[in-house]
Amino acid sequence: MNSNVRTLNRTFLCYSTAVLLAGALTVSNAFAGDETRETVTFQDLNLGTHAGVETLYTRIHAAAVRVCNQSDPVLKLGEPDCILKTEARAVERANVPGLTAYYRGKTGGQPAALAVSR
Repeated sequence: MNSNVRTLNRTFLCYSTAVLLAGALTVSNAFAGDETRETVTFQDLNLGTHAGVETLYTRIHAAAVRVCNQSDPVLKLGEPDCILKTEARAVERANVPGLTAYYRGKTGGQPAALAVSR
């Protein structure tokens, strides 16, 4: 009889865990579709200098942190991934070669392969 109780407890624990994970994924997917926009201005920066590009990246990173900030502990687990994706989109949209190079160096991303023709 004791082994039946253990089996029931394990089964209950497995089902409970599955339900909790499914609920967490549903909630995180519901928030994933919500877009929060924040404007990062850079007209005041000289993007021809390293300092200007670095300042722009700092502004983009701070905006990404604000946009991705979650108070729910379960949703907080997705924050780092959200920040990386948000930064990558912002760098791509800015379309500033110096910023792209700086971002790739900062995040360890590999530069795009160069095409060589003869």
